[in-house]
Amino acid sequence: MNLREELNKYRREFIRKFPADKAAIMQAATDELEADLANRVLLSKGDTAPDFTLPDARGRSVHLHDRLNEGPVVLTFYRGGWCPYCNLELRAYQSRLAQLREAGAQLIAVSPQSPDASLSTAEKNSLEFDVLSDVGCVVASRYGIVFTLPSALRSLYLELGLDLPAANDTADWQLPVAATFVIDVDGTIALAYIDSDYRNRLEPNDAIAAVRELEKSAA
Repeated sequence: MNLREELNKYRREFIRKFPADKAAIMQAATDELEADLANRVLLSKGDTAPDFTLPDARGRSVHLHDRLNEGPVVLTFYRGGWCPYCNLELRAYQSRLAQLREAGAQLIAVSPQSPDASLSTAEKNSLEFDVLSDVGCVVASRYGIVFTLPSALRSLYLELGLDLPAANDTADWQLPVAATFVIDVDGTIALAYIDSDYRNRLEPNDAIAAVRELEKSAA
């Protein structure tokens, strides 16, 4: 089963169990975000990826530039370890990590979680790649993918026991949209996937294919 099939399976089960009125609040927020993104100038293929330095799950600094000196990077932004769709995505990348590394690339996953929460996510999903903490969505803002949750969705999250400001050690309700970038060694974006619907993610095999195309071009 590929990632898309796993996401769709979870989505079907969620819809079957979750109250329709609450699901409607989530869908309205997704529709609002889609309209917002349509009015933004988003990073795309051929653009230069913003450089950054962020702490990993154990507090060690990871610099994108340094990683690019070692080969192409697949950079994925996720919402947090509390998000089941994010966990499915992270586990899917972990299962294909060997293929990604064989293609000469490295994987970096970034979320607004604190380093402690990132460590919990990494351990829970047995992740063997960089899991970085972007508290305050500073780096995600440079990539143009940050949004603020609308009030109705904030209230619903709190009702469900999810206090994002507390989880992310901030005073805001900001998150990155689901986004994945394949970045060449010179910092050029070779593939940009940005989706307003958090239930959709780039298939890891598509990221691997993009890395292999870079390998062919460099040969």
